[in-house]
Amino acid sequence: MEQKAQLNPFVKLALDFGPLILFFVVNGRAGIFWATAAFMAAFVVSVAVSYALIRRFPVMTLVTGAVVLVFGGLTIWLHDPTFVKLKTTIIYLLFAGVLAAGLILKQPFLEIAFDSAFHLTEEGWRILTIRWIAFFVAMAMLNEVVWRTQSTDFWVAFKTFGFIPLTIVYALAQLPVLQKYAKADEAQG
Repeated sequence: MEQKAQLNPFVKLALDFGPLILFFVVNGRAGIFWATAAFMAAFVVSVAVSYALIRRFPVMTLVTGAVVLVFGGLTIWLHDPTFVKLKTTIIYLLFAGVLAAGLILKQPFLEIAFDSAFHLTEEGWRILTIRWIAFFVAMAMLNEVVWRTQSTDFWVAFKTFGFIPLTIVYALAQLPVLQKYAKADEAQG
């Protein structure tokens, strides 16, 4: 079986978090509407660069891109920051919903999302999927609390410097599951 091209982890990190960092910087200098436009443009560039490097679009990137462009566009067009704030909640709930559908259909959607980076047993994928569903629902709820109770500037800062570290810490906390349920033939090979 032909192995899919993979992005260098540092390039992937830059492509994933670069638009969000730009969003934060532009928000601080020009406000939420310019920040939203910059984020949308940076996201499109990020996807294009990713495609140029690996010649495919990861599924999660396409879903995220559609939501980013629709809700970012509504934010700018209607001049209402509510839409860009809701985008985060909707993306987290979409991810949770897709993963839940995968559990019901007995399809390892999380394995697809991780782009075959890990080789786990069926039980390992099930456990990891349930944990990520819970995480995404919790993050959606947290986003709702933050944007509804805090200023837009605080929300932007928290989105950049709160959600990213929380996601990284949560992902690292899943390492024991990855180790415990790694397929024996893949772990040795």
